[in-house]
Amino acid sequence: MAGQENKYDQRYTESDCYWGTKPSVLCDRLLKVLAGLELKPSDLSMIDLGCGEGRNTIYMARRGITVTGLDLSPAGLQKTKLFAERAGVEIKTIEASLFDCVFERDYDIVFSTGTVHYIPEDSRERCFEYFKSKTARHGFHAISTLVEKPFIEKAPDSEEQVTLFESGELMSYYKDWEIIYTIETIFDCNSGGVPHRHAVNRLIARKP
Repeated sequence: MAGQENKYDQRYTESDCYWGTKPSVLCDRLLKVLAGLELKPSDLSMIDLGCGEGRNTIYMARRGITVTGLDLSPAGLQKTKLFAERAGVEIKTIEASLFDCVFERDYDIVFSTGTVHYIPEDSRERCFEYFKSKTARHGFHAISTLVEKPFIEKAPDSEEQVTLFESGELMSYYKDWEIIYTIETIFDCNSGGVPHRHAVNRLIARKP
């Protein structure tokens, strides 16, 4: 994982905002779910797995949720803290990989966009079971992952460590949870300044 860490450290250092500043559409989708259930953001805690430079971490913190950002890249976490200070919100950070992270507590929300496809296929079931075990009763997972499609070309900034999910795979890890929302779609991406496309699966599930 050292190579991946160094690569993202470089990307985050050389770019103002490598992933841009606009939050994932999954953020607003999750907030609508919480509002529909009359849950107050200020009563909820969240961990953002693979928070990068903090675009989603900070967006959710500004809505009142107590957010912890987890990432392998020190440079990404440093920018997350800087942007949080500028936004006037308090967040916690954890420097760790998805494979061996240890949650300091149970969270009401486990959130991740664009990172779980870094988990090797033979480790996914173990990692998802851990994330689920560290979720509070009636808590939520809001996850998006890239999906393999033969008609979409490989992204120019794709990496060897990434193994794209198959269609339906993400939902298979939540057989025992309530699936509140799921969609598979294609979107345009400009990460690194080079336009390209991705297929993505987004999911929101609730623990019994």
